[in-house]
Amino acid sequence: MEEKNEYAIEMLNITKRFPGIIANDNVTLQLKRGEIHALLGENGAGKSTLMSVLFGLYQAEEGTIKKDGKTVEIKSPNDANALGIGMVHQHFKLVQCFTVLDNIILGQETTQHGLLRKDLARKKILDLSEKYGLKVDPDALIEDITVGMQQRTEILKMLYRDNEILIFDEPTAVLTPAEIEELMKIMKNLANEGKSILFISHKLAEIMAVADRCTVLRRGKCIGTVNISETDPNALSRMMVGRNVQFVVDKKDAEPKDVILHVENLTVPSKLHNNNAVNNVSFDVRAGEIVCIAGIDGNGQTELVYGLSGLENCTSGKIVLNGKEIQSAPIRSRYAAGLGHIPEDRHKHGLVLDYSLMNNLVLRSYFEPEFSTKYGFLKKPQIQEYAEGLIERYDIRSGQGATTMARAMSGGNQQKAIIARELDREPSLLLAVQPTRGLDVGAIEGVHKELIAHRDKGNGILLVSLELDEVMSVSDRILVMYEGEIVGEFDPKTTTPEELGLYMAGARRKEMGKNA
Repeated sequence: MEEKNEYAIEMLNITKRFPGIIANDNVTLQLKRGEIHALLGENGAGKSTLMSVLFGLYQAEEGTIKKDGKTVEIKSPNDANALGIGMVHQHFKLVQCFTVLDNIILGQETTQHGLLRKDLARKKILDLSEKYGLKVDPDALIEDITVGMQQRTEILKMLYRDNEILIFDEPTAVLTPAEIEELMKIMKNLANEGKSILFISHKLAEIMAVADRCTVLRRGKCIGTVNISETDPNALSRMMVGRNVQFVVDKKDAEPKDVILHVENLTVPSKLHNNNAVNNVSFDVRAGEIVCIAGIDGNGQTELVYGLSGLENCTSGKIVLNGKEIQSAPIRSRYAAGLGHIPEDRHKHGLVLDYSLMNNLVLRSYFEPEFSTKYGFLKKPQIQEYAEGLIERYDIRSGQGATTMARAMSGGNQQKAIIARELDREPSLLLAVQPTRGLDVGAIEGVHKELIAHRDKGNGILLVSLELDEVMSVSDRILVMYEGEIVGEFDPKTTTPEELGLYMAGARRKEMGKNA
């Protein structure tokens, strides 16, 4: 009996099926008390499904869950919370029109004599945010804050409930390098306090830095559990994808040609405050180069992309794409002029979740004669055939192929679908915002190759990334954004992550010419 109680949670022989797919095939996972246990696997390997079974969002067809050696039934997230199990989801479960504070206390409201005591809740939230370095504005609306801030809200929601088993589903996908380091410290502190952590990640360096043990899933099956002190990233990636993965981006030097995108004195207002989110920004992107906008989340990168893509109106400035001024053009006209866009938030701006995969793959082109009759009826067979070609080329995994609902796919495969749709149109300028967010090492390698191939065909790419490794290895030029302005231009061959970090934090700035 003593042996069993070594584990805070045991998931024994779990099998979970969906139409057309066995998401978890006889998987066993054992979480020790006070350990950080990583769960690693490709996109669609079944990691989030397994954690959703533990959190009560799904019920497994077979298998047993034990807590402290005793069999438990978890039929809903309320059951999980009652057992002290909390979860930060990869796609946040937040009410957009509520404040940060209201989201954190939702379902766990502090009351006194039947009255809601937000002042007590606020004090507890501020104490927790201070203790764990999770800075938030309790009164900000969720719809107005950055994804990184929403992530912190989710973590505080879990800590507010005093949960002792914490599930982090891809927690670092939306964070900056500094925030990731901070989160690693927080996770270690939580584990030292006796909390047990399940940590889903694709990022091998993070797993090596923070986890005690790691369980690897591949295509729904458990490949094995290893001690982190006895393994290395290459061995883990082989377990995960079944082959060796190339970690260094292989590319020849860029050969920039004509200017594709010319941005001059662009200003985009902020929704959050009176200042401008993008303030008088000028730069060019040429054919055959990848220009990266680097910066800490929340320094105007999102609004810059919104201004370029037409999701936000610009108050002044010029955007010239392929010789045409587009700053006042409707969104569809911008895409017709040669723009492609991999958005930061795949759910909000990238997909219609209740559409099938095949309909999502033609969102940019359904009105063209290839897919639509002159009377506006969709040509379903042609759309399906086109979608199946993209699914095969980009290795998009889904239970029912082209007819799968986008909502039913894993986050990484949703991302692959957006990348396939945008790149297949061969836009002359691709806005790629966090293109590898939530992807595993094998898929990241594939996306980087696709981006470089797109560049080598003579197209321009404006990459926005919070991953310094990606910034350094993929880009041909780096522009650093700080507080809505471009504060420096760098050559990735001659700069260092440390130098970029100083500019990203606002400690240094260069005098920029009219065209950076």
